[in-house]
Amino acid sequence: MKLLEGKTAIVTGAARGIGRAIALKFAQEGGNVAFTDLKFDENTESLTKEIESLGCKAKAYASDASSLEQTEKVVNDIIDDFGTVDVLINNAGITMDTLLMRMTEQQWDTVINVNLKSVFNFTKSVQRIMLKAKQGSIVNLSSVVGVHGNAGQANYSASKAGIIGFTKSIAQELGSRNIRCNAVAPGFIITEMTAKLTEEQRKAWEEFIPMKRGGTPEEVANVCLFLASDMSSYVSGQVISICGAMKT
Repeated sequence: MKLLEGKTAIVTGAARGIGRAIALKFAQEGGNVAFTDLKFDENTESLTKEIESLGCKAKAYASDASSLEQTEKVVNDIIDDFGTVDVLINNAGITMDTLLMRMTEQQWDTVINVNLKSVFNFTKSVQRIMLKAKQGSIVNLSSVVGVHGNAGQANYSASKAGIIGFTKSIAQELGSRNIRCNAVAPGFIITEMTAKLTEEQRKAWEEFIPMKRGGTPEEVANVCLFLASDMSSYVSGQVISICGAMKT
């Protein structure tokens, strides 16, 4: 039997990168996938087709994860379409990197709202369904910079550190109802975002990684699959770094 057979997962920000890899991995393990992104485009269309080709139900929803109103509507739409939610993957996120002395209030607020408030929005909207079902798994995408910090990323680091505190609190709030909440903290992962770096910048990053390479979105997806499935039925309130033993 596949690990997510008969289960439905929501994956936010899934059109590309790590979110896309998670959505595909879940479908490969029998999960139906409702996924969100800011807008419909060729990426959402192709992901829907890929998931359906694996024999699972898929549907894309366009919404701004930083808006509670839009989130509540999209979760209601997902319940209408799928009937339930067993797994929530809070993956939506952006970066607006710059030194604090140059950072604008808008750059701070936007990153906090998209990265951190979206986790509040989706968890709050989904918890009523999981509470009624007395089961569920929530996985939040943090980052190694949420654990260790990083110069030039005060807004991003703060948002990802906030996710860790939120994760541990929700694990305690909802644990008695058999709802688990964990976080993963990816390190240097090869995505469209890191592909924009120069070869020199990539090599500089790899110097801090004992495994001497970046990770792949699929390697992050594998850990998320473990946390989403019943294989991790007694794991909650934890932060798992996926970083090749990155040094700070």
